[in-house]
Amino acid sequence: MFVDIATVKLKAGDGGNGVVSFRHEIYVDKGGPDGGDGGKGGDIILVASRNQNTLAAFRYSKELRADPGKDGAKRKQHGRNGKNLEVFVPVGTVVHDEANSLLCDLAVDGQKAVVARGGAGGFGNAHFTSSTRQTPRIAEKGEPGEERTVTLELKMIADVGLVGLPNAGKSTLLSIISNAKPEIANYAFTTLTPNLGVVDVDGTDSLLFADIPGLIEGAAEGKGLGDEFLRHVERTAVLVHLIDAYGEDIAAAYRTIQEELAAYRSDLSEKPQIIALTKTEGLDKDIIADRIAELRKATPEEVEVVAISAKTTQNIPELLRHIRDMVAAKRQADQAQSEASDEAVPVLTLTDDKAWHVEQRGNGWHVTGKKIEKFAARTDFENYHGTQRLRDIMRKMGILHELERQGINPGDTIHTKYGNLDY
Repeated sequence: MFVDIATVKLKAGDGGNGVVSFRHEIYVDKGGPDGGDGGKGGDIILVASRNQNTLAAFRYSKELRADPGKDGAKRKQHGRNGKNLEVFVPVGTVVHDEANSLLCDLAVDGQKAVVARGGAGGFGNAHFTSSTRQTPRIAEKGEPGEERTVTLELKMIADVGLVGLPNAGKSTLLSIISNAKPEIANYAFTTLTPNLGVVDVDGTDSLLFADIPGLIEGAAEGKGLGDEFLRHVERTAVLVHLIDAYGEDIAAAYRTIQEELAAYRSDLSEKPQIIALTKTEGLDKDIIADRIAELRKATPEEVEVVAISAKTTQNIPELLRHIRDMVAAKRQADQAQSEASDEAVPVLTLTDDKAWHVEQRGNGWHVTGKKIEKFAARTDFENYHGTQRLRDIMRKMGILHELERQGINPGDTIHTKYGNLDY
């Protein structure tokens, strides 16, 4: 089953806990703390693979989880890191988060992207020794792994896109020029999913063709099947617009597809195009010439029109050579534009991890902020020494001073995302 969009919940591995432990061995005086650190939680990594061509695997696997890190142990033994979870997706997969912000675009075979990071392991008490604290009874909990919901969207990466009204002959052409085996029948919407085929041109060049299911008027707004598959046109270098020579109004057929491409995304209709007038094997040469002239009046001057027959293969080699040259020219132009681009590098505004905010609600005080929440996540709130350490951190960050300025009273509760402590 072909699936080109999926929503998946991700949960990276939590970090392992650090431990409180002291060395106790005969004949070893003042052994000291030896609690080991917890292991890091596993990441979730997406890997682009040409061996995948659909997101169907995510139709039933709606949640992905990576392994957590293991807890530390005595004798300063480090907990084992959680195993990363690598998930293969088709080349051309685009990933967005809940806010529809782009996380990654996996456009190259083998490309990897970490989409959820595992939590850091907590420190054991061996980490907290100092000249004034030689027997610390404190250890950190592991940091929670990232948790998020993402949308995967497949946008096929093909050199050439075959577009046209239903039953224009797209699938028939693809079956003739490649080893693809699309379903072919004499009725509209025979093709329900995009088909890919590798086409050999003169034994020297290979092009990847994508057969896009038939478009109708209103496709960009959801009519027919077009809105589901127009995304696959976005990455193509060249469009081949197939028009049935037996159509009642071939100029209108051309305009319909152009309007739907532009309605979906303004630049799609501006892609390099060539028109293939199909099913010409039963027509007189004069009629074919009239049809070509009719199309030339409706199309820009630079758009070529080639009359072909999939049944007799008439003019198909010439069509493929035209397409090959157009793809090469487009790729060269894109490369030159990329190299000559003087666009300013976008400046990323980084969030201030040290920023925090306090707010009174009832008899409690709520403290938020990325850095303080990371410390809170690693605090064992059942351990007196752990909560004392968190208080010390809040004091150094100026949080307690702000709470005192706003009027916190002894006995009031300070709430964090991961636990509470009394003032």
